Amino acid sequence: MLTKPSKFRKHINQSLEFVFLFLNSAQTQFPNTLLKHNMHPDTQQQINDYIASLAEPKRNDLQALHLLISQAWPDAQRWFLDGKNSEGKVVSNPNIGYGEQNIEYADGKTRPFYRVGISANTSGISVYIMSIKDKTYLPDTYGKNIGKAKVSGYCISFKSLKDINIEVLKAAIGDGLEGKS
Repeated sequence: MLTKPSKFRKHINQSLEFVFLFLNSAQTQFPNTLLKHNMHPDTQQQINDYIASLAEPKRNDLQALHLLISQAWPDAQRWFLDGKNSEGKVVSNPNIGYGEQNIEYADGKTRPFYRVGISANTSGISVYIMSIKDKTYLPDTYGKNIGKAKVSGYCISFKSLKDINIEVLKAAIGDGLEGKS
């Protein structure tokens, strides 16, 4: 019989604590975040399969992050991108997206895309805040207080949820889903 919790169990408890902290305040802090719900029936299965394919502890962290975003913003459209181009070549890590916006390319063409995305990568997890136009906003607003993370113009990357300030990440995700900045 074990008398001390395993490192794995401790990590699960920390991730669940993160979800509960986030869910308790997200809807009151971001009450106007009601986005169109439009999900292809296979999207949730693709998301589930992707998360299940990850090794621990990334699987647990990405599942916790997906759960908190899904529950705090239940009407946000869900996306799953497998990371492959039209020829089936891997060009990026798979990612899960939330919300919808139209992005414009340099040539003037537009297409729908997610507002906020999450993805596991070799060094940890990335949260993509795609809807913020001012590329100094994330680093200036959240860079100093997020914890052990790299913050760029549209991405917050970190090794594990336990390394970052959950409230700061929550605020950045909320800004992205509301299209602030």
